[in-house]
Amino acid sequence: MGISGIGARGYLAAERTVNSMDLENKVEELRELLDTKQYTGLRQELMELNEADIAAIMEEMEDKEMLKIFRILPKDLAADVFSYMEVENQQFIITSLSERDAANIIDNLMADDATDLLEEMPANVVKKLLSLASPETRRDINQLLRYPEDSAGSIMTVEFVDLKENLTVANAIERIRNVGVDSETINICYVLDSRRTLIGTVALRYLLLSDADEIIGDIMNENVISINTMMDQEEVARQFQKYDFTAMPVVDQENRLVGIITVDDIVDILTQEATEDIEMMAAILPTDKPYMKTGVWETWMKRIPWLLLLMVSSTFTERIISSAEDALSACVVLTAYIPMLMGTGGNAGGQSSGTIIRGLSLNEIEFKDMFKVIWKEIRVAFLCGLSLFVVCFAKLMLFDKVGMSIAVVICITLVCTLLIAKTVGSVLPMLAQKIGLDPAVMASPFITTIVDALSLIIYFNVAMNLLGL
Repeated sequence: MGISGIGARGYLAAERTVNSMDLENKVEELRELLDTKQYTGLRQELMELNEADIAAIMEEMEDKEMLKIFRILPKDLAADVFSYMEVENQQFIITSLSERDAANIIDNLMADDATDLLEEMPANVVKKLLSLASPETRRDINQLLRYPEDSAGSIMTVEFVDLKENLTVANAIERIRNVGVDSETINICYVLDSRRTLIGTVALRYLLLSDADEIIGDIMNENVISINTMMDQEEVARQFQKYDFTAMPVVDQENRLVGIITVDDIVDILTQEATEDIEMMAAILPTDKPYMKTGVWETWMKRIPWLLLLMVSSTFTERIISSAEDALSACVVLTAYIPMLMGTGGNAGGQSSGTIIRGLSLNEIEFKDMFKVIWKEIRVAFLCGLSLFVVCFAKLMLFDKVGMSIAVVICITLVCTLLIAKTVGSVLPMLAQKIGLDPAVMASPFITTIVDALSLIIYFNVAMNLLGL
């Protein structure tokens, strides 16, 4: 997304920003300029805004208006604005432009942004755009497309500043001036040997503070932390979190530098991964489209598989209730407390699973910690169960006016349900990760179904044994 992820113009001028409250007013202001064909004034207004704000304003307009405004933008600014737009709008614009203008946009995008765009487009359009792009752009995009999806190689950018260890500081600064404008970031430069092996890094501030005749090899940092091209993007995000870097080098199996990943890419990854986890925890198949841009049919397709699975699995609950029909008919009051027991169990399981899923995602919990986790959850469940036992027993005796024996049955079941729910809620996500599944799959809906069945089995067995049903 431009230099250091904020756009080249961010270094040249203090731009006016638009907050969410002013966005609607700004859209109307620019739309009026467009309708009255005051193109010079419109262009001037746009030039004073940040690229991200321009993109946000354009996406609030109709397609034809959005395209007109895009054509008014200067070419270098157009590419920066384009990188901030939603994929659907990018596709609309790129397919509406002339071949020459489309090629210019592709050539001016960072390689990782161009790759993300082309991955979402039809093969025939991709082939056409690549044929129009410059040889350097085509080479960079093809390099990124060959890496597996969600790997470090697929999200890295190949625009970075590399230096030789025998350069002087003056030579290095001159090279940054020559190639830095097309680089993702110039804050960190990477020192390579003759085989392009990564041997060190040097920060721009050290170059500026060093004597002009000092040698890069003498001032570089040789303790380089890098990422392998095949590393999963979630692990990449953890590395950024661990070391608190704004950019990290990406190397191949032979430690040759092939690209870098910057913190703006990590923000996108974290947003994507968090969205996927939330959707799976809500029993929805993940989607990469915003809610308002997802059609009814597609939304149905994402939701119905889990709903069908959970509906079928709930038949176990029905069978358990049917098998205890005689006991329920002999003591009808027991039926009234089934929803409370099942709901409490589901909530308790959801608490544990949510905590464990977060711990697994942040690498705070590992599979080897399973027994420690179970022991902790059992103790927590006992304390929670004891608290609920006292409150529930008082409610049953004072307000519901049920018999002592029935109150004891309900409260004992409540404690046992909490023990089972918290154990299941903590164990299933860890088992899921161990066998290669996303722990979020084993979230509330799935755990609730299991806990419901187990709580009913416990309930009816306790009732039959204590009440002699």
